[in-house]
Amino acid sequence: MPIEQRDKEVILTLPSDESTSVKVLLHGANILSWTIAGKEQLWLSEGAVLDGSKAVRGGVPLVFPVFGKASSGPTSTLPQHGFARLSTWEFLGQVSASPLTVQFGLGPENISDAFRKAWGFDFTLIYTIALGADTLETAMRVENTSKVNWDFQILFHTYFRIPDVDKVEVNGLTGVSVKDKVSKSDYSESNTTVTVTSETDRVYEDVNNDVLIASAGKPLFHIYRKNVADVVVWNPWVNGSKNMGDFRPEDGYKSMLCVEAGSVSKWTTLSPGQTWECSEKIKSSL
Repeated sequence: MPIEQRDKEVILTLPSDESTSVKVLLHGANILSWTIAGKEQLWLSEGAVLDGSKAVRGGVPLVFPVFGKASSGPTSTLPQHGFARLSTWEFLGQVSASPLTVQFGLGPENISDAFRKAWGFDFTLIYTIALGADTLETAMRVENTSKVNWDFQILFHTYFRIPDVDKVEVNGLTGVSVKDKVSKSDYSESNTTVTVTSETDRVYEDVNNDVLIASAGKPLFHIYRKNVADVVVWNPWVNGSKNMGDFRPEDGYKSMLCVEAGSVSKWTTLSPGQTWECSEKIKSSL
């Protein structure tokens, strides 16, 4: 069957190739696995907690309605990266056979009382996942069902599996304004290719180009974005890996890189009844 619904997860399998599939955990609507011809494309920590007690370390967690931890405003009492990745989503079913496409939904009825108390706005999120022969497309529709305006940030926090972080390079970010959270500085990216040689945590703002992840010049992933202007590049490196209890193995940073499409450098404001949409399409050459 192309769609298999289990108690805690949903599995999409390409009818033309049973070794090409996507596994989605209902907790967080977190994509845990994406395989093409049996080859895993995403990095999932061996220490990832999958019982719903915390956010999943790896795959594709969803960040909403705040990126990081806000210091003030309505989202300031929410946990880091908000509640979407910490809540159980509703499986809405299959919406297309070609490409194989499913949807998940999240609203106030799906989040905890604590989250409702911290962020008391009404909303609807519709998350769409489409599996192709060598592509994975994710899209989010955000609707304000409240009677007042509210602001949000959103991010597809994708953990890519890579052969060797020492050889990885990210293309398409030259000349882009950067907020560097490690050096605590702002600058314009001068490098033609971005490499990772130490702890890396950067927000590239208003990226107009498509992004390419390559290894020693060989393409791995092409990333195409719609209506999400920012790209986050993150790798915890040696010390960061050791300091996260659910990041395993400790040297797992050598085989992963987060390149995350989102709208996080600014706040998006939705008026009552207004809808906002974005999407990301990843084409793998791995």
